[in-house]
Amino acid sequence: MQTMTPITSPVVDPALLVQGLWIFIFLGIAMAMAPLIIGAFVRPKMAHPEKGEPYECGEPAIGSSWVQFDLRFYVVALVFVIFDVEIALLYPWAVAFSLDRFAALWDMLFFFGVLVVGFLYLWRSGYLEWVRATNAQRRASPLERGGKAA
Repeated sequence: MQTMTPITSPVVDPALLVQGLWIFIFLGIAMAMAPLIIGAFVRPKMAHPEKGEPYECGEPAIGSSWVQFDLRFYVVALVFVIFDVEIALLYPWAVAFSLDRFAALWDMLFFFGVLVVGFLYLWRSGYLEWVRATNAQRRASPLERGGKAA
């Protein structure tokens, strides 16, 4: 009958670990900076006024490139990211709390409730409407207020 000898981990000198870490950091920075430095010496340095022009997929630019960007795109993107992250967190949450299901349910309902309150606020404020009404359009017509038509 064979006897099993316990596996022992080798003793590693902490100074050797720090030295390896510094070499790793140095090589990482060098690999990122080397193409930039080589490119600065190799590329031609001929400035041309056309390089400063805005580029629109090969088409000549029409008008100014400084246009006011509609913030509704930003709001829709943020709402998408928030709910996308929430969905991404549902599976790890379900795995982590598979044993204590009652407490986990209340935790997730609270988490989901906070997001729903924010979503309802955006909906009620009109930030999710793609075509928002102006102040003149918000005022009700006389027929809608119960008045008589002229």
